[in-house]
Amino acid sequence: RNQELTLAAAEGLAGLEAVVASVGSDGTDGPTDAAGGITDGATADTLEALGISIDKTLADNDAYHALKACGGLIVTGPTGTNVNDITVLLV
Repeated sequence: RNQELTLAAAEGLAGLEAVVASVGSDGTDGPTDAAGGITDGATADTLEALGISIDKTLADNDAYHALKACGGLIVTGPTGTNVNDITVLLV
């Protein structure tokens, strides 16, 4: 859910000086090794240049591979806590 949230935000952030990051406090996000993701105003253009469609990726529930391709994964490893998800938007 954290990776999908940040990828979905990428189109809305396009061209802006803004960044959104979202992570699971336990260090995992779904069945992946990533805690979450981070995108900014350049992410949508970067993915387009790589031939990756944000809409198709979200429809396929595969945000992990899109974020990996553009350097947008946050990988922390297990943290030993499970408090909540943490989402931050900086504009």
